[in-house]
Amino acid sequence: MSTELFTGITVFVLALLVGFEVISKIPSTLHTPMMSGANAIHGVVIVGAILTATAADTPVGYLLAGIASAFAAANVVGGYLVTDRMLRMFRAPKAGRAVEAKENAK
Repeated sequence: MSTELFTGITVFVLALLVGFEVISKIPSTLHTPMMSGANAIHGVVIVGAILTATAADTPVGYLLAGIASAFAAANVVGGYLVTDRMLRMFRAPKAGRAVEAKENAK
């Protein structure tokens, strides 16, 4: 195993551990703002995947760059869908639904 590969694996494992510790300490009331920030960061990941695709010069490189771009885009879209769903839980009910709920409670 080369030194460069070992260093890369070490950084990756440490990033996983630090990321897990940071996210596990966030209170549940701050998860929605955290998700919005993460979605913005993932938008940068798409740009990085596209820029990496410009450096590809083999069919395998093009394939991997395309897969990376697709996964990054799916991650952003999924993150925004989850964030939107979480925010809908905190909206006030519509007037018609509130009246129906009061009538059904009687």
